[in-house]
Amino acid sequence: MAQSNDSKSLLDITTIKEKLPNARVALVSTEWNEAIVAEQIRGCKRILDQCQATIVQHTVVPGSFEIPFACKRIGTTAHKHSNQIPEAIIAFGAVIRGGTPHFDYVCQAVTEGIVRLNLSLPIPVIFGVLTLDNEQQAWDRLGGAHGHKGEEAAISALKMIGLCRSL
Repeated sequence: MAQSNDSKSLLDITTIKEKLPNARVALVSTEWNEAIVAEQIRGCKRILDQCQATIVQHTVVPGSFEIPFACKRIGTTAHKHSNQIPEAIIAFGAVIRGGTPHFDYVCQAVTEGIVRLNLSLPIPVIFGVLTLDNEQQAWDRLGGAHGHKGEEAAISALKMIGLCRSL
């Protein structure tokens, strides 16, 4: 299993702090698995605050299946000349395997939806949806053995904003 420590350059925010003034990010998060998602958002906000980035919108949806719809609406309805237009969207959710195939359908749908958005929207959508066998795996990924996936999602968003600004 990949660890955050396997890609130390991913976690380096030095250049982000210096080169990305006033980055604007939108968040889409789920109500489902609320404690896990709240910790993802806390980690994300820590990084955004350190980099002086702004959350211009935070939309909450019922579950992970609804994430792509909300991301698409955000990405297609922002006013072009507003200083509140997001330069990236971060999608946060947590899907925990149960005893039915529902887990597989939801994970596949949200993954494919975000891939399609990344190919069609003019801004990147960062996949911050945890797909888990059990709740303990979530906490291992939110400050445990596997780093903090909320922080990593924020770093990815900021790096993609940097890429978009440079193109």
